[in-house]
Amino acid sequence: MCGIAGFMLNERAVPPREVLDTLQHALAHRGPDGVKRHVDYGLGLVHTRLAIIDLKTGDQPLFGPNGTLLIANGEIYNYVELKRNFPLEKFATSSDCELPLMTYAAQGPDFAKPLRGMYAIALADPKAGALFLSRDPFGIKPLYYAQVASGILFASEPDAILKTGLVPRAISTKVAAELLQLQFTTGERTIFPGINRVAQGETLTLREGRITERQPFRALPHAPALSLNEEEALVLLESVLKDSVLVHQRSDVPYGMFLSGGIDSSALLALMARLNDRPVQAFTAGFPGTEARDERAHAKKVARAVGAQHIEVEVTENDFWTTLPAIAAAMDDPAADYAVLPTYLLAKEAARRVKVVLCGEGGDELFAGYGRYRSALRPRWFGGRQMRRRGLLDGLGILRDPSGWRQGMEDAEKRIAAEGGSRLQQAQALDCADWLPNDLLLKVDRCLMAHGLEGRTPFLDPVVAELALRLPDGLKIRNGVGKYILRKWLARALPVADAFSRKRGFTVPVAEWIEKRARTLAPLVARAEGIAEICHPERVEMLFHGFGNSGGKHEGTACWQLL
Repeated sequence: MCGIAGFMLNERAVPPREVLDTLQHALAHRGPDGVKRHVDYGLGLVHTRLAIIDLKTGDQPLFGPNGTLLIANGEIYNYVELKRNFPLEKFATSSDCELPLMTYAAQGPDFAKPLRGMYAIALADPKAGALFLSRDPFGIKPLYYAQVASGILFASEPDAILKTGLVPRAISTKVAAELLQLQFTTGERTIFPGINRVAQGETLTLREGRITERQPFRALPHAPALSLNEEEALVLLESVLKDSVLVHQRSDVPYGMFLSGGIDSSALLALMARLNDRPVQAFTAGFPGTEARDERAHAKKVARAVGAQHIEVEVTENDFWTTLPAIAAAMDDPAADYAVLPTYLLAKEAARRVKVVLCGEGGDELFAGYGRYRSALRPRWFGGRQMRRRGLLDGLGILRDPSGWRQGMEDAEKRIAAEGGSRLQQAQALDCADWLPNDLLLKVDRCLMAHGLEGRTPFLDPVVAELALRLPDGLKIRNGVGKYILRKWLARALPVADAFSRKRGFTVPVAEWIEKRARTLAPLVARAEGIAEICHPERVEMLFHGFGNSGGKHEGTACWQLL
């Protein structure tokens, strides 16, 4: 896990040193173990390293055949297997990230297709005058770019691009409204005009500071459902999960995992306990003295059952008020997910003990755990409804322009519907298109990288996805219970996890904490320039003043979004 950045000019000149300095300093937190650069006519590359695999010889840039070179952020989990396809003498290091140089020599711009992992890669071929920017198919690792007058800037975080001064500091009010309504933003554009995301699975070809080609590569299988009975599915599920966790544990440094006590993290713990000789270090957050469900006791019971070392992290009201500004700064591509608070504090504690953690993100999306999937399957006359049809501020009269915020979701819905699949598969694909990369994975990346900690997501693996998305709908949702087949597997693998207990969503008591200071916050939030630009300040102030009198969950969520 690292930070990468660069500047490709549209003429053969040396990139300005001050621009590369700025990019380097802005990404220093992502790579505390070292900094390297490559500067040539027309191209400058910057790499800040968090050393995980090949600690001695894995510094980047890495160099390949015919003068190629790359910088990368992430991990290539199948590097051991892929190496067998090439002569060993071709490799100068033991780094997993050297593989893309070999696959590029063999396959050209399709170099990323054989890779199994999470990655953002910048691969340069000076002889061809080309630079390739590639992002993994799930969008686990971030990568942004901006076309400017003198060429193209790219970086792991948009804040690095903004700090160069080559892109104006501005906000798209339309995207900001989308953020407030959804808690995340959709598509390739960001909230900053001129800065875009490299799409999931996309490889961009750059020449002379311009994008000349885009190659998409999808993560989700585009094939009919498998014909499996329950026992056959359980055997296959055991195989793919074990394989994924095994390769996600490849590391030359200590690792642990985040344990919420839910289905996904408990399944990871069960597998990690089997595959490790030493006790797994499991980190759990709790909210003492609040009305939020505290999962520490259940997580501790699960951890004890497999002999794991359980580390509890208390998240308090004081943590909320003192830490939230730092978290907001880290979330430079903003997502208003209240789980940023425990994730950030868990990462802070975990980074004192390990350099890598495995996380359960993706389990709900791949195995259909959300209640909204069950609702999407029901006919409208029986309570079925479109996903995210209402915004989080709807009905409150706060937004100056309440229209158009759903356009990005509608575009994704049309695209996914055209690809076919069952209604459940389409609902899952919709979440994988935006909610997953632009909220959940973004949260994990920023909150962990703020502390120099790598997060890995074994559920978001092409081998797992190939099975999970093609399971018959009845093995994902049965009798109103989501993640049926994963629960069934966990009930056998780790009975103490209580796999078929009713799913209660993870909650953070932000509304409870905000309510205590609502009257103080009312004028501060309402008069903030960013809020006043897209909202009616007087109505925002009324919302905060009235919060607590109505006691509504809707109002609490709205106040959190605005804060």
